[in-house]
Amino acid sequence: MKRKYKLLVAIITILLALFIGAGFFAGNYFYNLALNPDTDKSAVLDAPHNLIDSNSSEAHEKEDREQWFNKHYEEKAIQSYDSLNLHAYAIQNSQPTDKWAIIFHGYSSDGTQMTKYAKQFYDMGYHVLIPDARGHGQSEGDYIGMGWHDRLDVVSWIDDIVNRNKDAEIVLFGVSMGGATVMMASGEDLPSNVKAIIEDCGYSSVWDEFSYQLQAIFHLPSFPIMQFSSVVTKLKAGYTLGEASAVDQVAKSKTPMLFIHGDNDTFVPSTMLNDVYEAANGPKQKLLVEGAGHGEAESVAGELYWETIQHFLETYMK
Repeated sequence: MKRKYKLLVAIITILLALFIGAGFFAGNYFYNLALNPDTDKSAVLDAPHNLIDSNSSEAHEKEDREQWFNKHYEEKAIQSYDSLNLHAYAIQNSQPTDKWAIIFHGYSSDGTQMTKYAKQFYDMGYHVLIPDARGHGQSEGDYIGMGWHDRLDVVSWIDDIVNRNKDAEIVLFGVSMGGATVMMASGEDLPSNVKAIIEDCGYSSVWDEFSYQLQAIFHLPSFPIMQFSSVVTKLKAGYTLGEASAVDQVAKSKTPMLFIHGDNDTFVPSTMLNDVYEAANGPKQKLLVEGAGHGEAESVAGELYWETIQHFLETYMK
């Protein structure tokens, strides 16, 4: 009887060790796939439901915007709270103004991909700042923050503007991961200079987004991969996937927020729009664009997109 008990304990121990070993192997694999900026992201970015930049009819306009951008931008740099060198592109408006738009790009992208939005805000009379997120573009960083640690970088960029112009009126704007970034920043102690926040197709939390992607791309359940991936993320990047929540952050914010999403978004499902909108406690508005996939609200909605933004900002900006 004693021998059988020892054998059972040994078998359970071996199985548990194999389970933990396999779990950490999977967690490390998905960490590298999703959050290591140096690994191939094609499994995620080439997924059939990812519709970012799928509209090729804008090619000529895009070329014109890029020429405008390259002619006007200046490079800016600050140091993050954890001593990373962060980079941004700044465009001073030709007309005197205290209005600033800080624009945040999406996952595995960089500031140069946001010229469409930069030009629109410039034409609306704003100075424009487009940071490269940590681990992207010319900013330092050996992991992708998914908006969580980036939220503190947002505060640093805000402070940099306010230190140079105490009368600055700032709107935060972001698309996809950039949308999640500005929502996560909303829960911080922002200066009164931040008058409004606009997010386009951001996710409700990193946990929810990665769980969704595990099923949508890899047809895998969230348990136990998410748990092991979260532990690996904590060890390598200093945050857990569960704490990186836009829902929790917007619930703490009183800054007016405009939430935008496409109802045909199958990369960040449009149900997440309801999650963040319902959680927000400050003045809020939402725009759900019929037929728009991920990152397509602006191109599908056309004039309605910018008319909604301009009307929203006129309420809260001078």
